[in-house]
Amino acid sequence: MGKQNPKTRVSQFYKLNRDQTTLDFVDVPIGNDIPVFLDPSRIRSMETAWATECSSLLQHFFERLLEHIRANNEASGLRMLEGLSERNEFHLGFSKGKSQGSGIGREFARDFWGALSNSKAGKTGLLKDLEDACLFIDGVGPDRISDAACNILRGPLIKYTQDMCVYYGIPLENGVDSGPIWNPETDRWEDSLIDLPVTPFGTLLLVPKITVRHRFVYNAQSYYTHYLLPKMQEYEKSINSGLVETLKNGNERVTKKALRSKYGADKLAVADQTQRHPDALENYRRDVKRTSIPLTHHILAEIENIDAPRFNKLLDNVQGLPVGRDSASDYENAIESLLSAIFFPSLSTPTKQHEIHEGRKRIDITYVNSAKSGFFAWLSANYAAAHVFVECKNYGKEVGNPEVDQIAGRFGPSRGQVGLLICRSVEDGARLEKRCRDTALDHRGYIIYLTDEDLRRLVKEYTDSNGGDEYPLLRKKFNELIM
Repeated sequence: MGKQNPKTRVSQFYKLNRDQTTLDFVDVPIGNDIPVFLDPSRIRSMETAWATECSSLLQHFFERLLEHIRANNEASGLRMLEGLSERNEFHLGFSKGKSQGSGIGREFARDFWGALSNSKAGKTGLLKDLEDACLFIDGVGPDRISDAACNILRGPLIKYTQDMCVYYGIPLENGVDSGPIWNPETDRWEDSLIDLPVTPFGTLLLVPKITVRHRFVYNAQSYYTHYLLPKMQEYEKSINSGLVETLKNGNERVTKKALRSKYGADKLAVADQTQRHPDALENYRRDVKRTSIPLTHHILAEIENIDAPRFNKLLDNVQGLPVGRDSASDYENAIESLLSAIFFPSLSTPTKQHEIHEGRKRIDITYVNSAKSGFFAWLSANYAAAHVFVECKNYGKEVGNPEVDQIAGRFGPSRGQVGLLICRSVEDGARLEKRCRDTALDHRGYIIYLTDEDLRRLVKEYTDSNGGDEYPLLRKKFNELIM
């Protein structure tokens, strides 16, 4: 194989014929890191089944650790922390050169335990989530929280990696050490031999790109300045403390500079004042969850120093294919690449040929609806749309009742009742539109059909809006189904 360049991307190393725009995972270098972090608050803001599993696992781990702190059970606490090993399978962070990892590790585990157990935040219930440690514990920053979260979530991330390898055709090797996996039922780290991808630089674990951020949301100084200090100012005014100044116009003020001078501005002071003003932390957590959004394609391209997304090229790959059954598989793959690009981050985790009804039916492409804003979020809030289904018809003829009935038969109350029927062209658009409307009126689901021309318009709308998530064409077509 020869000497490999550590900067080679996963997509390049495995010759996937894709780039970050059309991949669901972070396309990391196989031997180096890229400066993004897995952000627990990003996961908590998602409302998918996978995110719920991850959030529960993070919550369980941290609650158990805090129980050991309150019980002064140092041995058990250290065993938990030492499992957050400094491994380099994820390739996220700020390591220079070869990936180093910045997990907890044995040496830092003792320091971290000492900081947690000696902190009022650790014993009084102030700490609730793993990322809270960024606000109150010295020596804990985004890189350590990200690596710790990756290790706690190793089990779900292994399953995600295996699924992505099967989906994109990345080879798996047998008998690979899993590394420590946290088992919430036994409260122990466990390991086993499993199937994982391995590069010349070691085992590889993939992370969904929808879960990462370039800058960690939790920031001690931002929290202190914009949330805690205003509460402290209100309190000082309410007791008419010596920090209150009366201005010439009769107004009173307490400066943030005076508060920092009196109470300090380090993490110990932040923890102490948060105990006195807990509403500040609750407001901060709420706003972080509300405003936590994934990175866009263009930001990822800038961070990773790769070419900007070329959506028109993806469209050309679809429309350059010949019509007919012989190109059906290539057409489905090209459609998936295009939709995965223009619908991210609203739709994620695509699955092709997903089996339902015990394998008796298959869905060409299934997406998880991860939207927090825009058209797909509106769909999820008002209709059964936990998943969005796509059927691809590389037809040069009329799409009729059988095709409409086929996708309608894939719907279900729990799976979702919204789908896209993608075809090359239609001879009678009004008739197909009526068939889709009849399906909606019969309560059999909502089908939006898209032709080659519709896809071109969809891409133009997306690029003109700089990656907006409103998708006016989809909303117009959906309104025609229900009005």
